[in-house]
Amino acid sequence: MDIFLADDAFRIAGLPLHPLLVHAVVVLTPLTALAVALAAVWPAARRRLGWAPPVAAVIVAGLVPVTVLAGQNLAATVGYTPAILQHEALGLMLIPWTIALLVAALAVAVWDRMQPRLRREHPTAARLLGMLVPAAAVIAATGTIVVTVLTGEAGARVVWGGV
Repeated sequence: MDIFLADDAFRIAGLPLHPLLVHAVVVLTPLTALAVALAAVWPAARRRLGWAPPVAAVIVAGLVPVTVLAGQNLAATVGYTPAILQHEALGLMLIPWTIALLVAALAVAVWDRMQPRLRREHPTAARLLGMLVPAAAVIAATGTIVVTVLTGEAGARVVWGGV
């Protein structure tokens, strides 16, 4: 899925924006995923982190597609190779994972706020959600981290594979 914008839309001072954005994605995405997983399974962490995991997940969910677009722009400039296509495919796979992470982060935050009332009014639903929400958050966090690492490794092979 190539989306082409003006050639200079993904450049800063004439340099491609993708390598700069990649560093933000590689740092923020796993940290956000870890924060979401911790908040989901550890009540003390959930209280301390507050709304930071959902806010970070919003940032990551917006940053990843922009990074993919910048990468597609860079690939169109330097040319597509099998390694670049593999890296791009993994980058595209990261988009739905970061969306799942965002949904999970919001679910954890809302679930935390609703727990006292749910326990009083619907104890069975509270127990069920108490298992499903953390499980979904850990799955989304794990998948996000795995695809981030695979994408980064494929990108590193593109850049450093011939060295």
